[in-house]
Amino acid sequence: MTEETPGFEEKPDVPSGATPDDAEPQAASEEGAAPAGDASENAGLVAQLDQVRTALGERTADLQRLQAEYQNYRRRVERDRVAVKEVAVANLLSELLPVLDDIGRARDHGELVGGFKSVADSLEGIITKMGLQQFGKEGEPFDPTIHEALMHSYAPDVTETTCVAILQPGYRIGERTIRPARVAVAEPQPGAQTVKPAEESTEASADPADPADSADSPSNKESGGPEEG
Repeated sequence: MTEETPGFEEKPDVPSGATPDDAEPQAASEEGAAPAGDASENAGLVAQLDQVRTALGERTADLQRLQAEYQNYRRRVERDRVAVKEVAVANLLSELLPVLDDIGRARDHGELVGGFKSVADSLEGIITKMGLQQFGKEGEPFDPTIHEALMHSYAPDVTETTCVAILQPGYRIGERTIRPARVAVAEPQPGAQTVKPAEESTEASADPADPADSADSPSNKESGGPEEG
């Protein structure tokens, strides 16, 4: 059998000079300090989370702004590229306009035959594919934005300023006018609109009245016209 030594019992550690009653309040204070420490730690984590969210929002805004600037840059570059291409094509075709004028004059005089005709047709087909369009027709109203008047006259059969002859056709690419059409214009005769109504009124006043109406009118009876017997 094991013998128990009397007088030896396990007791909690108590600081020297402290009584056993002082150990109980100390343990209670340690148990109450633990929840307070957890609350402060949670508050710190919430503050850090708020900081991370704020930084994430700022980086997202920066990324969206950078993406918008890049899209604007791409559109600007594409627009400039198209504009440069149009200017280059317009400059090239402008140098070919005298050649096209010679081809047109040769066609009007019946000289566009043989190999010269084949070359001319090929050239006109190429410039058409490049977007060059010819404009200017006789009889269309004069438009100073696309027509250049080189000759002027009056004509009785027009009611507005009209292109009566195309001296040189105009050319355009899309909405860009490379060369205006050089035309001869005719305007209405001065006073033609006022003379015509005056002539009509004179003819109307010169028409004789119906004899039957004049005989039966009251004025004729009063002036001593024939009376019934």
